[in-house]
Amino acid sequence: MTALAARIALLSLGCSVVGCADKPDNYFPGYAEADYVRLAAPIAGTLVKLHVRRGDQAQAGAPAFVLEQESERAAREEAAFRAESARAQLANLQKGKRPDEVAAVQAQLHQADAALRLSSANFTRQKQLVADKFIAPSLADEARAAMERDKARVSELRAQLRIAQTGARSDEVLAAMQELKAAEAQLAQADWKLAQKTQRFPMSAAVNDVLYREGEFVQAGSPIVSLLPPQHIKLRFFVPEPVLGTLALGQTLEVRCDGCRAPIAARISYLSNTPEYTSPLIYSKENRASLVFMIEAWPASEQATLLHPGQPVEVRLATAKAP
Repeated sequence: MTALAARIALLSLGCSVVGCADKPDNYFPGYAEADYVRLAAPIAGTLVKLHVRRGDQAQAGAPAFVLEQESERAAREEAAFRAESARAQLANLQKGKRPDEVAAVQAQLHQADAALRLSSANFTRQKQLVADKFIAPSLADEARAAMERDKARVSELRAQLRIAQTGARSDEVLAAMQELKAAEAQLAQADWKLAQKTQRFPMSAAVNDVLYREGEFVQAGSPIVSLLPPQHIKLRFFVPEPVLGTLALGQTLEVRCDGCRAPIAARISYLSNTPEYTSPLIYSKENRASLVFMIEAWPASEQATLLHPGQPVEVRLATAKAP
């Protein structure tokens, strides 16, 4: 006999003890169940601080636990330094040479301009003297060569000044920008890993269980705290096969439990497609009624706290389906 079938048998036995046989046909035994929220960290570490104990009521956003984080802090600082270094290198490439270096090139350009003016004037005089046949033509050729040399020097220094003022080449700047983006992405990863070592409660809930103690090593992804939010409490009951066709998602239920002063409203949220039975059956017309199907329903949120997981309940089906 399966565990589920055993639970069904126990519920049926309980009905026979308390007199369920006297109930109308639309009454069915069931029990409360819960979907627990297990809070864990995606990174392994030693549990250094636990802020709650079993049975506490935790508020959304309150600290839950802290794992040791020395390694993550060091990795975060390293990533921050790398990002700052990449940012400085990019700024250095974008702004070009230092002011003193630019001033030195400008001074050399002034000297070259002065030399060009002198060589140009000398060539003009030499050319006139050759025309007047006072000197040999070779002297004019020498003056022309000196003038051309000074022109080339001026052009060279002007190009150097433009380079000094505009900074590095575009491909070098682009490479530095990509390096900065990679460093910032690494910093974001380090920030995320450091933040994961401190977990907070994602919702207000009761602390159902604490699975580790301070000082214990916790593997990555291992739950440390088990939470039971009131909105995660649900009802589970079983109906015979002939009743299954009368049910629909969203249908209203009336639930009673020991100690409940008034019925609890609930709505059907799940209809199982798999039948349950305690012995092999042939699906004949005579024994189809022996099959039962699991049904789940969610109680009204304001009344969910009246129920506890595992608590027996009695479900009464409404006569009409939900639209």
